Amino acid sequence: MRNIVVIDAPSNLGLRPPAPGTVPGCYKLAGALRENRIVQRLGAQDGGVVVPPRYDRGDWQEGDGVFNAAALAAYTPKLADRIQHHVQAGDFALVLGGDCSIQLGAALALRRLGRYGLAAIDASHDFRHPGNSDRVGAAGGEELALATGRGQDDLTDLEGRRPYLRDEDVRLFGIRDEFEEDVAELRELKVPVVTVSELRERGPADVAADVAQSLENDALDGFWVHLDADVLDPTVMPAVDSPDPGGLLPDEVTALLRPLIRSPRCVGLNITIYDPDLDADGSAGRLLTDLVVAAFTAS
Repeated sequence: MRNIVVIDAPSNLGLRPPAPGTVPGCYKLAGALRENRIVQRLGAQDGGVVVPPRYDRGDWQEGDGVFNAAALAAYTPKLADRIQHHVQAGDFALVLGGDCSIQLGAALALRRLGRYGLAAIDASHDFRHPGNSDRVGAAGGEELALATGRGQDDLTDLEGRRPYLRDEDVRLFGIRDEFEEDVAELRELKVPVVTVSELRERGPADVAADVAQSLENDALDGFWVHLDADVLDPTVMPAVDSPDPGGLLPDEVTALLRPLIRSPRCVGLNITIYDPDLDADGSAGRLLTDLVVAAFTAS
């Protein structure tokens, strides 16, 4: 196994406040997983922290575009620098978020290096953009749209590199069955989308193996994996901002992760959305750590 480097990206810039006057607690994700000894259990190298700007929406109102946009535009290249350094060194980058907007850092880093794919394990498509919604604002629910070039220029065209990902290089699975209508646009774009029921019918390990094989093609230089904790069912992972029922169980997520991160063409993984503020006894954080460690270490 390649050298794993753990990088903290404790940004909550892409989420709406859970209540007036508060900030999303997912910036504590990295600390919680480290407290569960993820670095030591993986025998990983410590890649340090990429510190984000302060969460401050100012006088933002609906209709103003993406909030915290300037902060996101400043943070994304900084995170990309750190990820790029380790990918170029041949390391496997394990990035602990943070909300889903941190995936833009990985996408930009890999765009600098060539053409890379994305395997996203997520309960929702994160494909909201001005062409399909009048509620654009939270980049954490829009990062896939932004990464594929849909949205405001200050986030979609950093360094003049739009798009960071091509539509045909994206794979999305773990979507809740009730969100089927939401992914119609992605299906029209020929982006493979696998819902929870489809995944169970085919088997998570087989689905992941097929996804990995499809991304191991000569057109791509490699691929990245995005894991959103809300893909897990709220009976086991209630500590997310949108705990919708009908999600996956831990063994299913581990079975999805294993063939992907063990592919020689996979260059990294980011973990997002788990919120320790919603996990009083820490059990959800322990579970998330355990399933990720199992994906790397189990036979």
